[in-house]
Amino acid sequence: MSADSSPLVGSTPTGYGTLTIGTSIDPLSSSVSSVRLSGYCGSPWRVIGYHVVVWMMAGIPLLLFRWKPLWGVRLRLRPCNLARAETLVIEIRDKEDSSWQLFTVQVQTEAIGEGSLEPPPQAQVEDGRSQAAVGAVPEGAWKDTAQLHKSEEAVSGRKRVLRYYLFQGQRYIWIETQQAFYQVSLLDHGRSCDDIHRSRHGLSLQDQTVRKAIYGPNVISVPVKSYPQLLVDEALNPYYGFQAFSIALWLADHYYWYALCIFLISAISICLSLYKTRKQSQTLRDMVKLSMRVCVCRPGGEEEWVDSSELVPGDCLVLPQEGGLMPCDAALVAGECMVNESSLTGESVPVLKTALPEGLGPYCAETHRRHTLFCGTLVLQARAYVGPHVLAVVTRTGFCTAKGGLVSSILHPRPINFKFYKHSMKFVAALSVLALLGTIYSIFILYRNRLPLNEIVIRALDLVTVVVPPALPAAMTVCTLYAQSRLRRQGIFCIHPLRINLGGKLQLVCFDKTGTLTEDGLDVMGVVPLKGQAFLPLVPEPRRLPVGPLLRALATCHALSRLQDTPVGDPMDLKMVESTGWVLEEEPAADSAFGTQVLAVMRPPLWEPQLQGMEEPPVPVSVLCRFPFSSALQRMSVVVAWPGASQPEAYVKGSPELVAGLCNPETVPTDFAQMLQSYTAAGYRVVALASKSLPTVSSLEAAQQLTRDTVERELSLLGLLVMRNLLKPQTTPVIQALRRTRIRAVMVTGDNLQTAVTVARGCGMVAPQEHLIIVHATHPERGQPASLEFLPMESPTVVNGIKDPDQAASYTVEPDPRSRHLALSGPTFGIIMKHFPKLLPKVLVQGTVFARMAPEQKTELVCELQKLQYCVGMCGDGANDCGALKAADVGISLSQAEASVVSPFTSSMASIECVPMVIREGRCSLDTSFSVFKYMALYSLTQFISVLILYTINTNLGDLQFLAIDLVITTTVAVLMSRTGPALALGRVRPPGALLSVPVLSSLLLQVALVTGVQLGGYFLTLAQPWFVPLNRTVPAPDNLPNYENTVVFSLSSFQYLILAAAVSKGAPFRRPLYTNVPFLVALALLSSILVGLVLVPGLLQGPLALRNITDTCFKLLLLGLVTFNFVGAFMLESVLDQCLPACLRRLRPKRTSKKRFKQLERELAEQPWPLLPAGPLR
Repeated sequence: MSADSSPLVGSTPTGYGTLTIGTSIDPLSSSVSSVRLSGYCGSPWRVIGYHVVVWMMAGIPLLLFRWKPLWGVRLRLRPCNLARAETLVIEIRDKEDSSWQLFTVQVQTEAIGEGSLEPPPQAQVEDGRSQAAVGAVPEGAWKDTAQLHKSEEAVSGRKRVLRYYLFQGQRYIWIETQQAFYQVSLLDHGRSCDDIHRSRHGLSLQDQTVRKAIYGPNVISVPVKSYPQLLVDEALNPYYGFQAFSIALWLADHYYWYALCIFLISAISICLSLYKTRKQSQTLRDMVKLSMRVCVCRPGGEEEWVDSSELVPGDCLVLPQEGGLMPCDAALVAGECMVNESSLTGESVPVLKTALPEGLGPYCAETHRRHTLFCGTLVLQARAYVGPHVLAVVTRTGFCTAKGGLVSSILHPRPINFKFYKHSMKFVAALSVLALLGTIYSIFILYRNRLPLNEIVIRALDLVTVVVPPALPAAMTVCTLYAQSRLRRQGIFCIHPLRINLGGKLQLVCFDKTGTLTEDGLDVMGVVPLKGQAFLPLVPEPRRLPVGPLLRALATCHALSRLQDTPVGDPMDLKMVESTGWVLEEEPAADSAFGTQVLAVMRPPLWEPQLQGMEEPPVPVSVLCRFPFSSALQRMSVVVAWPGASQPEAYVKGSPELVAGLCNPETVPTDFAQMLQSYTAAGYRVVALASKSLPTVSSLEAAQQLTRDTVERELSLLGLLVMRNLLKPQTTPVIQALRRTRIRAVMVTGDNLQTAVTVARGCGMVAPQEHLIIVHATHPERGQPASLEFLPMESPTVVNGIKDPDQAASYTVEPDPRSRHLALSGPTFGIIMKHFPKLLPKVLVQGTVFARMAPEQKTELVCELQKLQYCVGMCGDGANDCGALKAADVGISLSQAEASVVSPFTSSMASIECVPMVIREGRCSLDTSFSVFKYMALYSLTQFISVLILYTINTNLGDLQFLAIDLVITTTVAVLMSRTGPALALGRVRPPGALLSVPVLSSLLLQVALVTGVQLGGYFLTLAQPWFVPLNRTVPAPDNLPNYENTVVFSLSSFQYLILAAAVSKGAPFRRPLYTNVPFLVALALLSSILVGLVLVPGLLQGPLALRNITDTCFKLLLLGLVTFNFVGAFMLESVLDQCLPACLRRLRPKRTSKKRFKQLERELAEQPWPLLPAGPLR
């Protein structure tokens, strides 16, 4: 490469497509191991040479440079350092197969004026110039930014220049002090929450102008090319280039009819492709296009209405109360919003967003997702409680937003590393070599037959169009289109058809728990109150609890809101509040009962002394402050007050282990762990509640100043909320079916570890007779290194504890050969990745339950499994699984939407029964692709043999004969043979992924040998007949038709195309039987009948097809006998190869050990089990 190259900063290898992590939205971060930039600049002599070469070769190099742009860049430009580069070559190395992709981009320049990236108040350096015009540092400490050099030109008044380039929607700017290009989104990386809040006063016009020059417009632009541009792109495709070459050759050879038909088919194909491509681009553009007028704050308290495309990071939006679409990513700094994020996550439940807490900690969209409004989401309503407006500070714009990242992943999908596709290209290359050999042979034969030179050239090149089938790509595409159509009819929508074949190779599937394996809704089982340091018996109906802290906590500790007089929010919160009987009333204005403005009021039900057991009725409770649930913190909290209360109280709700750790030890019963174990072991979901008295808060504004750390510490435990989450009826059969077919099922959930383990046992992921080991890790502390413990877990006595005993299901799954399953939590997973990386592969190979996993950890888990060379599937509801769904080889989102950008597959059925369907369709599609590829190869080789035989005697197939073979026979059966549906049941055997394998190559070679033998046999039988009259070899090929040799070869080969199509279209084990494909059978029967009639009674087709009439009936029957022999032989070959070849190969050679990393680890663990039990802590 060139002398100067540098890393493309900003392409951090985090989870692919993770929804809210800023740096991972980069489209390059999905599947690359390294990215390298090389700079080139203009050279007058090279440019002159470039134009001379193009002119002398009649523009042909321009076509090559279009396919290989790097060649043109190296010829036209000279290497240089990045600081002076005008053109950049981007090299992206795929992490899986080490292949390189090359792209070229132009470096652009733009003059910028004075301005700052600092939040108000703006910091100035000593000479008065802005400190942060275009700077950032790799570590992300955004304040330590690089200054623009104060050159003589700047002193003289010339404007400063920004250098940048655009790649896949992202903007990368040149940082002079770092001598590298950086992704523009990193400029604000590392800003603290306090910095975000200081931006609530808005940007000055000067700062906004500079920022727009740096960040670019707030637009997610989907390019929609014009039809002429698309036509050029399509017509210059190598495939259509080969078609054009073939048509020109056929015209030169006077094959007008065939050339005309191929031209019309290609033209129709191009037109349909152009229409479909443009239509898809327009649909995507219309879907993401968002232009609206928004109100922004300016310094001095002014407000200004601007177009959304003018927004830049640092602008402060004023959100209307009625809500609307978000045009960018923004951090909420004042007020609350109820947001529908289904367009990004597939989660239909509205989410409450609250104001970002102040603090010195860095702002992160993922960590603070409950305070972040994402681009493209719908704000249902906005409420201002402190101040007159709901305010949000813009953090990301354009393609740097969450929506921009998802759109970029659609426009630039990561390449699919699939052995079948690579082998198919190698096979086509092998056919090209065969075509070269055939060309050499044909030149020798044609020269011997004393043909003119121009005739020899045309005939020899014509052989190339025979051996390399032009219709191969179209035939392969039909396979996935049929599979996509079948999936759509079952309610499964696919936006990446090429991933259907990957579904057939799945070896492991990760499942979310809540809403995926278990029901969406939760039923309240009851509440376990706490009195002193002892738990009381379970209270099945929380509304019967006496009025006190526990009842108030159940009624108020939630993030529900009213939308059109209907409570909306998390289903668990809805069930919890419903069980208390209290009613939510939001108070937009000051409430007379409390004397101050409040967020919401919870009103108790009508007083029923016999239920409450109290002489005085309960009073309404107001919510003054709310800290929403955080996946990272695993808890939420509220600050409440009520009339007559001496001081406000804080209520906290969250995971029992974490909440207990925040409580004063004296308030936690000694049997807390045992009580928690008793419920989680039975599969119940348990939530702990705690409270704390706070100092007097005089107003809502004062309550909003409270920090989360102040509220959520030194708590008093109140009790446990026990909820029942039943398995979906389809879960257990599907998990058992997957395990029977040796597909690993792994649970990845954010729920409690014990609950997850119980669900895993309940659905059959872990059979009762299999060992389960809990992995527990601790952080290094007090000079001690991190430690790792393995704790065996006994099977519960309940067979299927997640359900009621009378619903217990019997197991039909065989024990896993590994017999050991590891279960671990998210914190433990993080410690292992950081402190025990060498043990991570062993943990992953045996891990079955991953609980308390944060969304980004789910993505990391999928990526780590892929590093072990698993073909990984992921099934979830799309809420917290976006990154994992996009990172997986096959991601299936359970959503009511018809199609989602969250994952390649979207299932409208709300259960995991869609997973076997995708796998069966994937196996069927992959097996069909093998069959179609084999058939197209055999078809071209069969025609190749026919043409060589006829070339030898100075004749050829006629124009309409080629037409009948290629269009009427081959195209018909190639399209219809793909219609066979998938097998009804999954088997243990997966379809092969390698095209260049012994079974496939053996089948091709033996079938070609049989075809050759039959054609030569028919040819020599014809020569031996007493009525045979040889053709006149002195007459050119087009003029010596009809003749006996051509008639016999054409008749036999026509039958062979049908025989081969039937022979390679076997059903089991991946497809249904052949007889279920009725259109294919009808086509075979109809075409066979026509061919039989053509042999016995040529009739009207004899003249157009240029066939010689054979009057010998015995010879005609002999030809049909050869056809029957070919038919029986072809089917016997396929049957013998399927049944006997694998056994023969096993005897002739030892079974090759798999090179896949997870297979090697499984063999190691089978020979030497790990971990050894009992074992002490590993350090």
